[in-house]
Amino acid sequence: MRLKFSQFLVLLLMISGLVLGGCATEQVASDTSTTSTTTSEVTNTNSESTTQATTVSENKKEKIPGMKDLPQLAGKAIVEMKVKYKNTEEVQTITIEVDGDNAPITAGNFVDLVQKGFYNGLKFHRVVRDPQPFVVQGGDPLGNGTGGYVDPKIGTERRIPLEIKPKGEKEPVYGKTFGQGGINKQPQLQHKLGAVAMARSQMPDSASSQFYFALADLPFLDGDYAVFGYVTNGFEAVNKIQQGDTIESATVIQGAENLKAAQ
Repeated sequence: MRLKFSQFLVLLLMISGLVLGGCATEQVASDTSTTSTTTSEVTNTNSESTTQATTVSENKKEKIPGMKDLPQLAGKAIVEMKVKYKNTEEVQTITIEVDGDNAPITAGNFVDLVQKGFYNGLKFHRVVRDPQPFVVQGGDPLGNGTGGYVDPKIGTERRIPLEIKPKGEKEPVYGKTFGQGGINKQPQLQHKLGAVAMARSQMPDSASSQFYFALADLPFLDGDYAVFGYVTNGFEAVNKIQQGDTIESATVIQGAENLKAAQ
């Protein structure tokens, strides 16, 4: 029993690192009432629970004002990310397939930031491999896990809704985890080895620019964090990343035409 408790504690500590440390002062009070993201959130419900979840069409009308103001990816895109290792000055390439078919807003946000050159020069601020492989996390302009992309048009941080598509459904669920929505299905995009997903605060709709690579299959994150793509080539380059290594450049090499600008 003690061994099981210690394993749970280690798992909880690793997951807590995906929560952004300072993702908006206005969220601090409400964060305390938000359920921590763990596998215990997933509850068994009947098939009707899926229809209770918020769909994209409902969101556009009611649930998440401003969704139409976010870039979206209608289809897929390929991003080539070059990583420079601080200890050797070596540069290696990671190829990412970004999936706008199953995560149009999350994928669109990432591709839009790549197109803007936002990630160029940013460092990977968090790498967790012990006691077991977990994640490599980057995309923070502040380099400390609290930053995001500040949209110059509005002068504030751009945030996107939590977007996860249940397997077999036509549209993603927005603004809630599967546990919060009572959804007893696997997501279409799962936390397999090489998955690329968005980090966020405890508030579901708080992801901005920080993303992570999954260093192993991480099924306990499914339904809680939004996967939007997978590493298709160069995972050995991901495995070499250490804290402080730099994204030298990120470029869309295919599918840029699928990016739809905010309306």
